[in-house]
Amino acid sequence: MTVHFIGAGPGAADLITVRGRDLIGQCPVCLYAGSIVPKELLQFCPPGARIVDTAPMSLDEIETEFVAARDKNHDVARLHSGDLSIYSALAEQTRRLERLGIPYTVTPGVPAFAAAAAVLGRELTVPEIAQSVVLTRMPGRASAMPEGEKLAAFAATGATLAIHLAIHALDAIVSELLPVYGADCPVAVVVRASCPDERILRGRLGTICAQVAAEPIERTALVLVGKALAAHDFRESALYDPDYRRRFRGGR
Repeated sequence: MTVHFIGAGPGAADLITVRGRDLIGQCPVCLYAGSIVPKELLQFCPPGARIVDTAPMSLDEIETEFVAARDKNHDVARLHSGDLSIYSALAEQTRRLERLGIPYTVTPGVPAFAAAAAVLGRELTVPEIAQSVVLTRMPGRASAMPEGEKLAAFAATGATLAIHLAIHALDAIVSELLPVYGADCPVAVVVRASCPDERILRGRLGTICAQVAAEPIERTALVLVGKALAAHDFRESALYDPDYRRRFRGGR
């Protein structure tokens, strides 16, 4: 018996990986985060599967489901939104599984920041503008931020910031970033990227709060900040330059 953690993607049901879809079809038990994982994915569950929405459950209750599945020798498909490498509560679940001696696998999914960049039609790393992307969040009820992980410190590098779970703290984000990036720095707020009801607000640090106030956003939004979001006048990389000699283009 194995628990298969599966990244279900950012919202659109067809953005799950083929591996993830196939694992759903093989598991007699499916635990899914119903508050955000698309219910269309449940159609891939085998007939008679036990399907449990974990949105209202505690971690102890989820552990009870794992144990019950182990006792019946039933594999579990555990669906989480986006990708499991960030903000997924994977670590606290796998720690319990390891204590119980229950094996597990992890199948990656399309992360929200990648879906948001696709919706914007933008590359988040642009030559000589930004070559790093910082995935971060703001302090919240679920957990505090470690000391030293400050937006201003990240912004000082000039990186593109992808700020998760933070639309409620937009005013704080702007006040912290304005002194570093300036009022003219591009900002995009992407709501429910890849879903049928996705929304995009494009603006600048100096205007985005007023824009969001005019079109309120409650949750499931990603805030992207950085010059790469509106970069046009930049040097092309050498990757496709005809004089750039490399192994696949006549070089060694």
